[in-house]
Amino acid sequence: MDLTYTPQEEEFRAELRAWLGAVLPGLPPRPDPLDWPARRRYDTGWQRMLHDAGYADLQREATPTQHLIFLEESERAGAPYVGANFVGLLHAGPTIAAEGTPEQRRRWLPPILRGDEVWCQGFSEPDAGSDLASLRTRAVRDGDAYVVTGSKIWTSHAEVADWCELLVRTSPVSPETPKHKGISWLAMPMDAPGVTVRPVRTLAGSAEFAQLFLDEVRVPVANRVGAENDGWRVTMVTLSFERGTAFVGEVVACRRTLTELAREARANGSWDDPALRRRLGRLNAEFAVLWRLTQWNVSEAQRSGGVPGTGGSVFKLRYSHARQELYDTAAEVLGAEGSLDLGHDWTLDRLSALSYTIAAGTSQIQQNIVAERILGLPKGR
Repeated sequence: MDLTYTPQEEEFRAELRAWLGAVLPGLPPRPDPLDWPARRRYDTGWQRMLHDAGYADLQREATPTQHLIFLEESERAGAPYVGANFVGLLHAGPTIAAEGTPEQRRRWLPPILRGDEVWCQGFSEPDAGSDLASLRTRAVRDGDAYVVTGSKIWTSHAEVADWCELLVRTSPVSPETPKHKGISWLAMPMDAPGVTVRPVRTLAGSAEFAQLFLDEVRVPVANRVGAENDGWRVTMVTLSFERGTAFVGEVVACRRTLTELAREARANGSWDDPALRRRLGRLNAEFAVLWRLTQWNVSEAQRSGGVPGTGGSVFKLRYSHARQELYDTAAEVLGAEGSLDLGHDWTLDRLSALSYTIAAGTSQIQQNIVAERILGLPKGR
């Protein structure tokens, strides 16, 4: 692919940079990072500003390069990220755009892009994490609705969400029906009777995760995306977005963090350590390469109809470990005082980085995907 920018793309960058420079100083103060209702209001307010300015749907309407320019300039300017509605904007929305009916796209995409509705993800279960196809939440057809019973865990922002992208079992597992074949993808309203949200508090004291308990929740059949029992294929589309393009903005953020780290190291004298300088230099090269890989993945997704491919697993695998090393290095630069302050953004980011080799598919799962689907190695027994 051509990694240079055209005059038209540079013009787009200049216009975006000017718009960000004009609107960002007028934003209200950011809320407490642990106050998710306030963060929902803040994040969706920013999303509405993007929508009104014509920047909300760049992932589908613009070229891949324009989308990357938008993310790059937004991060450099310190603009808000997608925040509380990352599932809607980066997972559910793109899946509905790729797999939904025209009616479903008209119903759900505009509210997501305007910031009117927030989504969460109901995939993992207490006994079905990495082995997602072992899920047990069942959905029994009753006329024009499914009756859903079961539980989900690690449901991000469930307490502030309006909708949940939900995986359910619509056909029991049997020797004739493998576990991957009986799954369906539903859009479940979070205010439906029978939905209970129980927050899960993290090591950092935040509660952006929750466990969902579903007790005979009725979900209209019209809310099923894809055919009944074809949910595993639809899920692979969702996961390809989750691993392939959902972390794009975070790569730029990590590169900005690395610059701030180098500045702090020079200020506090730790820059004099040659081993630390080598680590910072190697991380700088690594994130530069990850950015190029991101550009390639996004361009490949555009050529394949907007759905990322297995290159997303290569990216996710390396990015997860690089992010952990970045914040381990941050702890070394900041010292014990910075590492013990849980109100410090550096420390919260370091704690969250520990989850990246597990979230969105563990590193072991990504290694299997790379081995089987890219290298052509036989499946393990």
